[in-house]
Amino acid sequence: MISSSQPIAIELDRIVSLCQQSPIGKRLPGALYIHRSALSHLDPQLQAYANAARAIAPTLTEFTLIKFHYDRPKISYLFYPDFDSDPHPQLVTSWQIDLANQTLGDRDYTTSDNPPILHRKETFVAPDYPGYETFAELTRQEEAIGLLDKRRGMAIGTLQNWLDCLAEFGVEIHDHQVIQSPEFDRRSVLPRIERHKAAIPRKDVSRPVRLALEAELFAPEATFFDYGCGYGGDVERLHEKGIVSAGWDPYYQPDAPLVSADIVNLGYVINVIECQAERREALIKAWELTQQVLIVSAQVLINERTDGQIAYGDGIITRRNTFQKYYEQEELKVYIDQVLEVDAVPVGLGVYFVFRDRTRATSFRASRFHSRASTPRIRQPSKRFEDYQELVAPVMTFFTERGRLPYKGELPTEAEILDEFRTYRRAFQLILQVTQAEEWDALSDRRRDDLLVYIALTQFGNRPKKISEFSPLVQNDIKSLFGSYRTACILADQMLFSIGDLNFVKKCCQHTPVGKQSKRAFSVHRRYLDTLDPRLRLYEGCANRTIGRLENVTTIKFHTDRPKISYHYYPDFDTDPHPVLHTSMQIDLRDLTVSYKDYSTLKDPPILHQKDRLVGSDYPNADKWIELTQTETSWGLYQDEQAIRTRQGWLQCLAEHCATIENHQLIYRQDADPEALKLAKAAHQTFAQEFNRVD
Repeated sequence: MISSSQPIAIELDRIVSLCQQSPIGKRLPGALYIHRSALSHLDPQLQAYANAARAIAPTLTEFTLIKFHYDRPKISYLFYPDFDSDPHPQLVTSWQIDLANQTLGDRDYTTSDNPPILHRKETFVAPDYPGYETFAELTRQEEAIGLLDKRRGMAIGTLQNWLDCLAEFGVEIHDHQVIQSPEFDRRSVLPRIERHKAAIPRKDVSRPVRLALEAELFAPEATFFDYGCGYGGDVERLHEKGIVSAGWDPYYQPDAPLVSADIVNLGYVINVIECQAERREALIKAWELTQQVLIVSAQVLINERTDGQIAYGDGIITRRNTFQKYYEQEELKVYIDQVLEVDAVPVGLGVYFVFRDRTRATSFRASRFHSRASTPRIRQPSKRFEDYQELVAPVMTFFTERGRLPYKGELPTEAEILDEFRTYRRAFQLILQVTQAEEWDALSDRRRDDLLVYIALTQFGNRPKKISEFSPLVQNDIKSLFGSYRTACILADQMLFSIGDLNFVKKCCQHTPVGKQSKRAFSVHRRYLDTLDPRLRLYEGCANRTIGRLENVTTIKFHTDRPKISYHYYPDFDTDPHPVLHTSMQIDLRDLTVSYKDYSTLKDPPILHQKDRLVGSDYPNADKWIELTQTETSWGLYQDEQAIRTRQGWLQCLAEHCATIENHQLIYRQDADPEALKLAKAAHQTFAQEFNRVD
């Protein structure tokens, strides 16, 4: 027990840092609140800190929450006797323990007419707490109708103000459920929905249309129609590119004719229509106009968007009086598939391609798993090969792309080649005289793996029943590389079954030459995804098969302690020695739930270290990055990885070591204090010697 005559040393900055990093508890700007049942989930230092406070008041036993203050070494113990049963329990008593002065104070709220109450109870407890899901569902309901609008600030933090808020919205809460008051007329508070205000003026093509251009869906003679074109930005931009384009909009271009086109865009239209019947009608009409590909996009639910907005139907009314239906990731695909009776292809968050021709759809899906490859180098030049090099070059290119020799009719220059060699195999014999057969075999293996990954993923959707449902080119790939479609399906399903074992996935990660290994994950640059073990490519494919990858993804993280995939975007990966994380998206493979985080507005965002470990030696400037990591390691900059996880922590670490980084080189600061610099250099030398000895 600690008595008043035994003061304790307190590092408040460290306590605050641990609180801010805690995965459990409600983090507010000035404090961390946590339920007593979750205390064991905290960092041991925080647990010891709390125990020191309890030692000052050993008789304090009736409390519900623990509050860690950030401004001074103080802990409060809050008693909410009805925490489990009351949706918004009232504070009865609070005790404040000042660890610096070793004093105890208390406050009684039992006689208060307007005591503090709790919201978002699930944030205080661990996910395994009884009632966690019930608490979380209540919060979701309250958020959906704007009850927890952040603009209300502390107003709803007391009982009377909360009751006034409920009355304003015409709701009551019973058994952790939001119930509409029978006598309340919601229409009296709803603004008039103005759909046209959802249109956005654009200086460039919209994201869905850009994805279609990048996917090379626009053939030279393709036509385009924008259903619900708004201001007509996409129509204008594509017209400038020489594509025959037109559009219609019920507000901005109501008199324009509805015309069929090869490619039709339904861009962020269905999510702004509040009437479900009209929404369905818009999707069907756009599909009826589509001759080749329909592009469907809608807003997807990636974070809290309901602040200050009013629940209406299955969506919300925004501050601009527009309607928004925020789809869950998989919900959008299911909606498109059910209404149009199709199998929509995900190409990004909230963006899907719907193909008229099933064969073209399967070819497009297969092409997305077509890994990069280089044609084998000529290692033993010969005069005969030089004489025919231009003639056989198309054969080499075709084999590189398909992993096999061409079938009859697949090369435009077939007549000239066969006139000279009679068969493609004889022409290939000449190629083998100047290249290594093993490299061509490796290309065949790579293309075989590409097809297995694609076919395995069709198990989750509408797998083609016959080989004839593929394009002739892919049919020939399957025949040449597997012998039969049935064999390919059996091998693909065996591969799919293997990745159900997380330990097996972990072993695949451990044997990968490129990528960063850690205790609970394996991370790699997006550029090297194609080079991974096909079973890892399949594992990642299971994550993006329904929703696509995070756009502009830089690195992919394979969690090895749970079935999850994370995508991270670092805009300055190539130029910044320690790039800042901009956005991340995590997909749980068990139920395809998505967690999306935007770090771009944070004052102290996470940063990336040792980026050389995420790429191969062929990556531009990889040698510089390797040297930087080696120097940083030898100086001891990675001793406390948790402390340098964010930008401010890293800058503080550099300052403590009198160091700075210029052009990916770690150097001593010229403006450093001479004595501090002397000590830093000595420490670096000592650490380097110890490190090299252990290493």
